[in-house]
Parts: sequence; C-alpha cells; structure tokens
Amino acid sequence: MADSNWIDEAKQNSGVLIVLGILTVILGMIAFSMPLIAGVAVSVYVGVLVAVAGVFRIVHAVKSRQWGVGIWGTVVGLLMVFAGILLFARPIFGLATLTLLLAIYLVVEGITEILVGFKMRPDVGWGWMLFGGIVALVLGFMIWRQWPVSGAWAIGALLGIHIVMTGWQMVILGSGARTVAGALGASADGTMGVAGDVVEKAQDLAEDAGDAIDKAKEMAEDAVDS
Repeated sequence: MADSNWIDEAKQNSGVLIVLGILTVILGMIAFSMPLIAGVAVSVYVGVLVAVAGVFRIVHAVKSRQWGVGIWGTVVGLLMVFAGILLFARPIFGLATLTLLLAIYLVVEGITEILVGFKMRPDVGWGWMLFGGIVALVLGFMIWRQWPVSGAWAIGALLGIHIVMTGWQMVILGSGARTVAGALGASADGTMGVAGDVVEKAQDLAEDAGDAIDKAKEMAEDAVDS
C-alpha cells in the first residue's frame, strides 16, 4: 500500500515537472523573441544583486572592526552599491556593459577550451572540447565586433536559449520519472497478482488436504464398524 502511494506521488510530481518544463520553454522562447526586453530585465536583476551584495559587504566591513580591512571593505561595498544603482537606473548602459563583459568572457573561455582540447588530444572528447572552444571564440568576437549594438540581442538571446534548454531538460526528467514510476507500478501490480495466485493455490491445497483428512477419517470409521 505504501509503495502504491509512493508511485502515485511520483507520477503526480513528474506531471508537475513536465508542466513547469513546458512553461519554462515557452518563457525562453518569449525571451529569445524579445532579446532587448530580456536583456534589460537581466541588467536590472544584476543591478539589484550587485547593490544588495554591496550593502552586505559594507555591513561586514563595519562589523570587522579592523581599520585597514574595514575601510577597504567599505570602499568596495560603496562601489558595488553605486554600480548596482547605476545598472538599475540605466539598464541600457548596464546592458551594454554586461554585453562587453560577456564578449570578453567568451573569448577567454574559447581560447582556454581550445588549448585544453589540444592538450587532451588524442583522449576521448578532445574534439568536442575543441569545437566548443571555437564556437565560444567566434561568438565572443562576433559580439565584440558588433558592440554596443550587440547589446540589443546578445544577452537576451543567450538567456532565452538557456531558459529553453533548462525547460526541455525538465520535460525530459519528468517524462523519465513518469516512465520509471509506471514501470514500477506495473511491476508491483504483477507481483501482487502472482502473490494472490500463490495464496489462492495454497488455499485450494489446504481445502484438498482437509477433504483428504475427512475421507481418511470416514474410511477409518468404516473399518472400525466392520
């Protein structure tokens, strides 16, 4: 009974995961189709995170009660708060800045993966590592050459692709969980069915044994009477 409840709960949770995955895919497609709006949203979100992190940095610096560390932490925290407010108040400027940082990151990441790919050769997977590095390097240079115009599409488009991939993974995981739960349920039903058959056969054997005992008693009584 407990196994049945667990399987039913697993099926329900997998259904919820599939629905959330589909909604996530739709959200990613919307972000991909409107990259500028998605990019501005990312800029605002990053601005809030940076400002909040700056506030915590200042609080930590004040609580440290160490002259050098406290002043340095306070200065860094104030710069972070200023940068966060700037990203939040001027999201287009923040989007251009984030796009430039993204281009630099992709170029560095691409060069690193290419070097690692050549170093891995001829081990398994070195080709994919090299291919991924080339793609990242080309994408980084493409964003760099089109900057700051690339800010209108780069961040939002990549965010949309990432959200779509995440949603698709959720759908795959939910479908796999539902399949496994269904297989376990079928196995449990089959086991219960076999157990029921065994019990019924045992009951039949017990009844046959009882009949045999009764007939033996009757034969014994007849023998005594005769």
